[in-house]
Amino acid sequence: MIDFEQRPTYDVNDLVEIVRILRAPGGCPWDREQDHQSIRRNLLEEAYEAAEAIDEKDPEHLKEELGDVLLQVVFHAQMEKEAGGFGLDQVADGVCKKLIYRHPHVFGDVHVDGSGEVLQNWEELKRKEKHQETAADSVDAVAKSLPGLWRAEKVQKKAAKAGFDWPDVSGALEKLREETGELEAAIREGSNVSEELGDLLFAAVNVARFVKADPEDALSAACDKFARRFRGVEEAALAQGRRLEDMSLAEMDALWDQVKRKEA
Repeated sequence: MIDFEQRPTYDVNDLVEIVRILRAPGGCPWDREQDHQSIRRNLLEEAYEAAEAIDEKDPEHLKEELGDVLLQVVFHAQMEKEAGGFGLDQVADGVCKKLIYRHPHVFGDVHVDGSGEVLQNWEELKRKEKHQETAADSVDAVAKSLPGLWRAEKVQKKAAKAGFDWPDVSGALEKLREETGELEAAIREGSNVSEELGDLLFAAVNVARFVKADPEDALSAACDKFARRFRGVEEAALAQGRRLEDMSLAEMDALWDQVKRKEA
């Protein structure tokens, strides 16, 4: 039996101690077996679940999901501490120093006029901090682990700050049409299809950037719309006493149009 005082409420220090106990001899075999790589996906999944709770505007759900994110942070810090590296205090120390450094208008004598200048100063300080001396350094520094659409957007924004950009959305739209043609050609020829598809998606993100639409949100909304309409098609088929599997594509398309008209 582990010597741990169970109480009605706990704090962050208790969480750190619980994770230490789980990782220690006599704790949990599964927890002891984990390393940074084995629970990498857990951190990503918990972050997305917290984001979903934000979208739901559900404080209780958000509290729970933020706890799961915090657990992942404590877990990774504990593994490093066991290896003789940093601990949670060093994680907190690093982010505190970063916040102080990147807010000289709060902790220093820099004057700013509005949030626009705050963001501009933040980016300049970040580049100095990360030793990003060129625009290409800034592009290369965009995290490769980001979802593809967000990574594309950030890469494009970094390049745009160096002046590598169209003056308006018309250029982005023309590029999108061009990439569509190149994808069609690649499909006909049976070569470089994946590469050309990637170029098409990258071009679509550029359009999203110009019209100030979040590409991930736009695609997620499209998925929701498709799922909603697909359910409507299936329900319409069942109302006719039929299954989708037994219908032709033309028949399903007709039901799709019917569902779509109802939404209009």
